[in-house]
Amino acid sequence: MKYFFTIIIFIFLSGIFKAQDPHFSQFFASPLTLNPAFTGKFNGNYRLSANYRNQWPTINNAFITSTGSVDFHVMENKIPSNDMFGMGFSLLTDNSASGAVKFNYASFSTAYHKGLDEDGNNQLGVGLQATYSNMIINTSNLKFEDQLTTLGFTRTSLENFAGATLQSNYLDLNAGILYNGSSNENNNYYFGISAYHINQPKQQFAGNSYPINTRITAHAGAYFLLNENFGLHFSGLHSTQGGTTETVIGGAAQFIANPTAASPVSIYAGSWLRLNDAIIPYFGLEFSDARLGISYDVNTSSLKTASLNKGGIEISLIYTHQPNTERPINCPKF
Repeated sequence: MKYFFTIIIFIFLSGIFKAQDPHFSQFFASPLTLNPAFTGKFNGNYRLSANYRNQWPTINNAFITSTGSVDFHVMENKIPSNDMFGMGFSLLTDNSASGAVKFNYASFSTAYHKGLDEDGNNQLGVGLQATYSNMIINTSNLKFEDQLTTLGFTRTSLENFAGATLQSNYLDLNAGILYNGSSNENNNYYFGISAYHINQPKQQFAGNSYPINTRITAHAGAYFLLNENFGLHFSGLHSTQGGTTETVIGGAAQFIANPTAASPVSIYAGSWLRLNDAIIPYFGLEFSDARLGISYDVNTSSLKTASLNKGGIEISLIYTHQPNTERPINCPKF
């Protein structure tokens, strides 16, 4: 209860009035929420991704966000060998204030990547995504100022929607472009731009309508294999939505334990920085076509007093089923 006013502020910032999207510190491990043009952009037959984030856990489970996705290649025998055509499905759920406010998203995406050279080492992709969104607010789990007494929150609120369950549904359109290049098998670089909520759908709340601002994100990354046992990954993004901005930059070192094995084992260690907000240490382990990532936001902004300097833990898992081919396709990883 002592965090009541902070929780209400966080809820307002998270989506009811300004509609700021949920996000992941490991944005590189959630490709379909970063850019629809990442659909099908991987070396393999299909890709499974899952992410879990618990932000500000000391403030009554302020935000818990989870997502899962699958994408795969289609029409491989009907398009040029240096092109890729992908489709994918994803689900995302975002719970605020111990589940009092819930957002659920179901998306279908597709992308076509056109080869710019004979081997497809350089490609330009365009992606589209359609999303069905649902918002549920259980006001019986919220506390209002007029309920506060000397004994705590004990009175019945006079708010006209108190105790009710509020719902809002809408359809959303997203799109993006992505360039990916490589001069040899020891490097990879990419950059892209995505736009979410292009149609600016509206959420209905307590008899009022609130448009969701378009989110524009520019992102880029690069990979360099310095020798058979060591590589470097870098990535970053800058996102803007409804007057708010987010900038994240950083990188990780890759230590390859057995480079000559059929499925090499790699360890990743690094850190990202969300400007004016948090430092994000990262640890990853790659084995048997899967990569597990763990990060933790160390809050450095003015919110560190309420969060007790604790930002939130995040876990990601990506599994890519590899094809039976001796010619791997160089694709973004971070």
